[in-house]
Amino acid sequence: MKTKINVFAILTFYIIAISLRYLTNKTDLLEGVSSNFLKVILQGISPAIGAIAAFYIFNIKPTLNLKGNYSKISIPFLLYWAIPIVLISGAEYFIKGTITPAIVISILLYGLLEEIGWRGFLQRELKPLPEFLNILLVASLWFIWHLNFNLTSSNLVFFIILVFGSWGIGKVADSTHSLLAVSAFHSLNNFFTAMDTTKMILLVSILLIWVIALIIRKKNQQRPTSYQSS
Repeated sequence: MKTKINVFAILTFYIIAISLRYLTNKTDLLEGVSSNFLKVILQGISPAIGAIAAFYIFNIKPTLNLKGNYSKISIPFLLYWAIPIVLISGAEYFIKGTITPAIVISILLYGLLEEIGWRGFLQRELKPLPEFLNILLVASLWFIWHLNFNLTSSNLVFFIILVFGSWGIGKVADSTHSLLAVSAFHSLNNFFTAMDTTKMILLVSILLIWVIALIIRKKNQQRPTSYQSS
C-alpha cells in the first residue's frame, strides 16, 4: 500500500495539466482545428499528458489500466462503453430519426483522458491522506483545472458535484481498477447536462445496470472458493 506522497510528481502533473488546459481552452491555439471531435479531445487531453509525464519522469507504475481486474478487456468495454453508446444513440434515433454515435464516443474519450489524470494518477498518489482530505483536494484541483472562477450558485453546485464525483468514481476505481469504468461514470455528467424525461430514464437505466453489475461482481469476489475433496 502506498505510504508516501510524491509532491514533485503531483506538481509536475498539475502544472502540465492546467497549463495545457489554459492553452487549449482560453487561447486561440485550437482555432485552426476544423474537426469538433478532435477539438473536444484536445480540450480534455491535458490531465492524461500530465499523468503520463509524471509516470515517466518519476518512474511511477500506474495502478489503473483499461482492463482493470476484469478477466478480459471486452467485459468493461461492453459494460461501460458499448451500453451507453447503444442506449443513447438508440434513443436519439427513436426520437429524432438520426444517429450520431461519434458524439457519445467523444464524450467517453474526453472522460477517459481526464480520468487517466484524476483517478489514474492524482487520487492514487494522494492515497496516504485521509479519505475525506484526499477527495476534497482532488475535487478542488479538478475544479480549478476547469478555469471557471465565477462566484455563482451554479459553480458552487458544480464543485459539490466534483466532490461527490471524486468519492464515487474513486470507489469505482478501487473496485475495478479499470479506466474504462471510471471514464464511463465520469462521462455521465457530460452526457446529461440538460435533463428531460427521456434523458432521466436513460441515466437511471445506465446507472442501474452499472451499479447492479458492480454489486454482483463484489459479491462474487467475496464468495469463498470451495474445494471438492477427492
